[in-house]
Amino acid sequence: MRMDELAEKVAAGNRRALARAVTLVESTRPDHQAQALGLLDQLRALDRQALRIGLSGTPGVGKSTFIEAFGMRLVEAGLRVAVLAVDPSSARSGGSILGDKTRMDRLSREKGAFIRPSPSSAALGGVARRTREAISLCEAAGFDVVLIETVGVGQSETMVAQMCDLFVLLLAPAGGDELQGVKRGIMEMADIILVNKADGDLKATATRTVADYAGALRLLRKRPYDPEDFPKALAVSAVEGDGLGQAWAEMQALAEWRKAHSHWDRTRAAQAAHWFEQEVREGLLARLTRDADVKALMREQAEAVARGQATATAAARDVLDRLR
Repeated sequence: MRMDELAEKVAAGNRRALARAVTLVESTRPDHQAQALGLLDQLRALDRQALRIGLSGTPGVGKSTFIEAFGMRLVEAGLRVAVLAVDPSSARSGGSILGDKTRMDRLSREKGAFIRPSPSSAALGGVARRTREAISLCEAAGFDVVLIETVGVGQSETMVAQMCDLFVLLLAPAGGDELQGVKRGIMEMADIILVNKADGDLKATATRTVADYAGALRLLRKRPYDPEDFPKALAVSAVEGDGLGQAWAEMQALAEWRKAHSHWDRTRAAQAAHWFEQEVREGLLARLTRDADVKALMREQAEAVARGQATATAAARDVLDRLR
């Protein structure tokens, strides 16, 4: 399929074409990368924007269950929802299960929804290398909301905050207290904390957990660009659907506040600059694996370090000096 034809189908909201486009941007083949750049350039002229919501939380907190219930609510409200789910890759085999589409069975059958699981591969920070480009493709396809589900490993999963408009952190009942809540890292990046599984025997526990984290959020430094009551903590039940309406209302309220106070545009501009710098870094790192002379030099210096003939710092400096 020609790139202009693929661009037309993506712009028309064709989900099969969108899936093909995401596969293209995720490919590491040089010819595919060149085609992906051309495709993104064509679609950029559409200048479509969606509400980008990053979702993180530890494994077992119910992210997939929440996303399906939340996504169904949005679809039923007439919105088109894209879900980009990042699955952890094995450090040994490099493989990923990519089971999120299976977990979200109801949502995956909705015409107004698109679910795309992607492997994290070697990328750190809870997202995949090309998640940002996938977001741009979903926006070009006319989706109203893009949900980015991170790997879900803990405090270091802050990279998603550099590609979304709102960052939502899902926690389990009895998952911590005020001291746990004031830990720097992912906690201070969150715009809204949702304590999931607030149902059955855990409902009272979830209410206490919300109070604990609400107290912790008050201790964190106030953000000058947000309303007085943000960030905030809420209780939700993905299974019973309780609290989902309020959570969506709070997300909309915060997004509208940021748009009205110009923070939205400033943040997106800063994110674009961040990803430019990230691409430069990634390109330099790629040279270490693609250039035959550089690879030979890396092997030579690695052997010298292993034999104790050079320190890791000195060997690395030698490689960088020769690159320059």
